Order: sequence, then C-alpha cells, then structure tokens
Amino acid sequence: MNQQPQPKPQSQAGLFSGAIWSSAFRPFYLVGVVYGLGIMAVWVLTTFGGMDFPPAGYDMALWHGHEMVFGFSGAVVAGFVLTALPGWAGTTEIDRGRLALLVGLWFLGRVAVYSGGWMLPYMVMALDCSLFLVAMIMVLPGLLRAENKYFLLLIPILLLLFTGNMVFHLALMGGDMVWASWGIRLGLMGIVVKFIIAGGFLTTVFTQNALKQKGQAALRHNVPLEYASAISLGLFIYGALADVSGILSAGLAFIAAAVQFLRFLRWRILRILDEPLILIMHLSYLWFIAALILFGMAEFMPEISPNVWLHAFTVGALSMMMLSLITRVALRHTGRRLVPAKAMIAAFAMMFLAAIVRVAVALGLLPGDWLLVSALIWWGSFLLYLIFHGAFLLSPSLPRKALTVGAGKP
Repeated sequence: MNQQPQPKPQSQAGLFSGAIWSSAFRPFYLVGVVYGLGIMAVWVLTTFGGMDFPPAGYDMALWHGHEMVFGFSGAVVAGFVLTALPGWAGTTEIDRGRLALLVGLWFLGRVAVYSGGWMLPYMVMALDCSLFLVAMIMVLPGLLRAENKYFLLLIPILLLLFTGNMVFHLALMGGDMVWASWGIRLGLMGIVVKFIIAGGFLTTVFTQNALKQKGQAALRHNVPLEYASAISLGLFIYGALADVSGILSAGLAFIAAAVQFLRFLRWRILRILDEPLILIMHLSYLWFIAALILFGMAEFMPEISPNVWLHAFTVGALSMMMLSLITRVALRHTGRRLVPAKAMIAAFAMMFLAAIVRVAVALGLLPGDWLLVSALIWWGSFLLYLIFHGAFLLSPSLPRKALTVGAGKP
C-alpha cells in the first residue's frame, strides 16, 4: 500500500463501472464509517435517551460489541486488506462485480442481525459470516502464487473475524452469553493482528520515508527486535484468549508492552511532529502499549476492571489508527497529495481526547455521565472524516499527472 497508486480508467461500461467500485477501500470505508456513526448514535440514544433498541436475542452490550467489531470494524478491515494486497503482494485487485458481491454480503449480514427472529438462526450466522469467508476464498489463491509468502499473514485477520463471528452466533443460539462475548473477543483479536501489521510495519515504513524527506538518517531494520515483537504479541493474543492463569497472561502482556515500547523508541517521534498522518500512528501505538499495560495491571489491581484495556485499545489505538489510514488511503489512492484537511487534524486530536475520557471513566476517575462526552467526541471525529474526505471515495481519481504532486511524501 506504500507503492505509487495508479489511477484506473473510469470509462468502462457496465453496472459496476462507477469510481466507487474501482478499489475495495472506497465502498468499505464509506459503509464502515457511515455504519459506525449510526450504531454509535443508537448506543447513545439507548444508553442515555431511554430508547429501547437491541434486536431480538441480543442485550445492548452484546449488540454494541458485535456490531462495532464485525460490522463497523469488519468493513474497514476488509477495505484495508483488499486494498493492500495488490500493492504489497502483487495479487489481482478485487473490484467491480466481485467487490460489489463482497459489499453486498456485508449488507446482508447487517440485515440478518436485525431480522428480529423472522430468519432462521443458522441463516443469520451464514449471512453474517459470509463476507470474511468469501473474501478469504477470493484472495488466498493469489497469495499462494505470490513470490513473498509473508503476506499470507493477512489471512489470519479474516480467519479470526470469521471464526469469532461464527462462535458468537453459535453461542447466541445456545443462550451462552459468556461464549458469545468470547466470540467477540476472538474477532477483536483479528483486528489486533491487523493493528500489529498496520501499526508496526506501516508506521515504520512511513516514518522512514518521512525521515528521508527531511534528510535524516534512515531507520535501521532491527531483525531480532522485529522477531521479538511478533513473538511477544502472538503470545499475548494466546494468553488473552486461552484459559491460562491470570498471572501468566498478565506477564505476557507486560513483556509485549516492553518490546513494543522499545520498538516505538526507535521511530524518533520528535522528528515527525509536523507530519500529522504519521504522528497519529505513533500516538495510536502508544495507546496500544498502554492497553497492554492495563491488561496486565488488571490482574494485580482490583480497582482496574478487566475490560479497561479494551477501551484503551478500541477508542485509543484502533480508532486513531483507523482515522490515520482511511485518511491516507482516501488521499493517496485517489491521486491527491498527502495533505489532510485541517479539520482532520482536529479530528485526530478529538479522538485522542475521546480515548482519555473513555479510559478515565473506566478507571473511575470520571463519573459515568462522561461516557456520553467520549461517545460524542468519537462520533464527531469520524463525522469530520466523512464530511471532508468522504467525497473522495465516490469521485474518480485525479489524472495521472496530479499524482506527481507531493509524491515524494510517504
């Protein structure tokens, strides 16, 4: 995804000839952000406005968690993976009719979730899990043919989302809310894998490119540290999902946090303070490290809820990284300069603030009413993206000559 994007001709005739069907990030980022705004608004109205909403078979917490992971995040992750693969692994781009099929499966999944009991439970499960399964089937042959097998690491993202969603629906059918919550967490770990790839690999690449532009010494690739990073994070995911002792899982989280902090220190954050699209990636990685620490601290400090780390990760690390990447991709892959609208700088700062407020509430440092403040700030951040960059997802890419403007930037 860091390669120079090439605009596609927009003259093809056919049902799916519009610009929105030319690359996966366009429809998936659009529907993901719009849906995220919608479900957050519903959560606010239900939690603070007394609206009775959750679909049949769900309580509010399960519905909110499921749709934030498999609906909102699932769409954005699908857009990220399917857009990254052609540039990274040289696979054939999934566009036009095949892309429309995948978006249609995402939409049918949402219809199934809200079917209110008129659809058989197994049909609901099949429709809601189909996007991740079909996407895997589409991309796997190309990845197996690719020269660099490293990119097969993207498959576990889709596999964990598919498996977690299936576990969730099977548990829901059996009335087991504990396993349903575990299914959501399993899907969330797929997003953690995506974050590790985007937050680690892409942050390093983009930071290195920015440093080169400034005439700074390039980052040295520390192979042992990268291996230690991957292993420690893999062990953390295992500890978070498996039935291991709390002390062991906490220790794995602390080790992962320490390794990630060493990795972070090498990125020279003070050198890129004037590069907002990269700076927000650095800050989101700090939130990821904080989430790992909070995960471990919950084992030893009863006043810290076991779910505090989730808020640090989802609102802080994940949402900030999402904002950075969907902004970058909407600019870069439509032929525009990597200069976000000034309002997006405010959106980045707002999301950082939303994370602070959300974690402070979870830690008992702020009263529960501040949840509304955090939710509204989160909502406003993504709304600013939709207002100022959403149109790029619908409109054709700029002519080829425009791509040279600012092409040297990461």
